[in-house]
Amino acid sequence: MELENMYTQFGVSPAVYRYGEEILRGLQARFDAIDQTAEYNQAKVLFAMQKNRVNAAHFAATTGYGYNDVGRDNLERVYADVFHTEAALVRPQITCGTHALTVALSANLLPGDELLSPVGAPYDTLEEVIGIRESKCSLREYGVTYAQADLKSDGSFDLDAIREKINSRTKLITIQRSKGYATRPSFSVAQIGELIAFCKQVKPDVKVMVDNCYGEFVERLEPSDLGADMVVGSLIKNPGGGLAPIGGYICGTKECVERCAYRLSAPGLGQEVGANLGLMPAFYQGLFLSPTVVAGALKGAIFAANIYERAGFSCIPNASEDRHDIIQAVTLGSREAMVAFCKGIQAAAPVDSYVTPEPWAMPGYDAEVIMAAGAFVQGSSIELSADGPIRDPYAVYFQGGLTWYHAKLGILMSFQKLLNAGLAHLPA
Repeated sequence: MELENMYTQFGVSPAVYRYGEEILRGLQARFDAIDQTAEYNQAKVLFAMQKNRVNAAHFAATTGYGYNDVGRDNLERVYADVFHTEAALVRPQITCGTHALTVALSANLLPGDELLSPVGAPYDTLEEVIGIRESKCSLREYGVTYAQADLKSDGSFDLDAIREKINSRTKLITIQRSKGYATRPSFSVAQIGELIAFCKQVKPDVKVMVDNCYGEFVERLEPSDLGADMVVGSLIKNPGGGLAPIGGYICGTKECVERCAYRLSAPGLGQEVGANLGLMPAFYQGLFLSPTVVAGALKGAIFAANIYERAGFSCIPNASEDRHDIIQAVTLGSREAMVAFCKGIQAAAPVDSYVTPEPWAMPGYDAEVIMAAGAFVQGSSIELSADGPIRDPYAVYFQGGLTWYHAKLGILMSFQKLLNAGLAHLPA
C-alpha cells in the first residue's frame, strides 16, 4: 500500500498500479534470464578492463592534439576485447550513431563501389547519407551506388534476392540490427551471423558492417563474434551506460578501423590525434555499468509489451517473444494516442518532467517526429525515452531506462495518460 501511494503522487491510479503488478507476477522467469545475461556480459566487460590493466592514469584529461593519450588508446583496446575484434575506434569526436555509421561507410567505400542493404530500407537518417534522399556530401554524390534487397512479408531474409543483388561492384553490405522506425522484427545475433555467412559465401571478399545501435549487451554474443567486419554504435545508447555524454564506436578489423580513423581525423593522422577532453571516467564507467543498465531497459520493454498487448494494442516484439534490442514498438493507431503516450513518458522523467512533448519537423526525417526524453544527456536513448514519426501506422518506439524502476514508472504513466484521454481501457 505504501508503494502504491507513492505511485499515486505521479498520477498513476491504484487500478493501473495493480494492473502493472498483476502483469509483473508472470514475468519473473524472463527477468531472471535477463539478469543471467547481464551477469555474463558484466564479466566480459570486467575481464577486458582487467586484461588491459585499467588504472587511474587512464582517466586523465587531454586537450589539443591528444598525442600519447594513454586513456583513450587503452579504452579502444578494452572495446576491441569486449567485442572480440582486432581494433576499435572510440571517440567523443563521433557525435552520434549516424555519424559513426557515416564514418564507417565513407571510409570503406570508394567511387564506383556499391553498398547493399539486404534487410530492406535503412533507418531514416541514413537516407541522406547514402543519397536515397538527395543531400550534399552523400555517398551518391561521391560516386557510390546503392542497392537494396527487401525482406519477405514475414520479415525473413530474401536470400534469392540478396544473391541476385550482390555483384562485382558490391564492396560493403550494411545490416541494421534494430528495427528503427519500422514495424519489422529486430534481428538476433544468430540471424545476423547466418546472413553474414551467406553473403560471404556469395562474395568472399565483401565487407559487412552491422549497425549495432540498441543491441549491445542484449545477448551474450555480438555480431562481431559471427563474422561482421565492423560493428558500429553510439555511446549515448547502450554501451555508454547512461554516463557517456557524447561519442561513438567502431569495432572491427584492423584495416577497416584504420580507414575509419583516417576518415574521422585526416589521412596520415588517424588514431594518433583526438583529445579525450576529460571524458575518460564517464566512458570507462559507462561501459562498466552498461550490462546492468541494458538489463533494466530490457525489463522495461518486456513490461511495456505485456501492458499494452493485453490492453489490445499490437506490439513488436510481442509480449512473449525473445528480445534482440531494447526497443519496444507499440502501434497506437492515431496521432492523439502517440502524443498521450509520450506525455506519460515525459511526465515520468527526472529532467524536464513539466514539458509537454509536441510533434515537430526534425532534421533527417520525412515526417513530423514526436519525442519524449527528459534525459540527463540530450538525446540519450539508453535513458527513458519514446519517439516516433507521425505517420501510419502511428507506432511509438519506447526504449531505455537507466533503472528498471524508472522504466516501470514511465510505462505505467504512459498507459495512464491514454486512459485519461479515453484512448485505452483497462482489460477486464
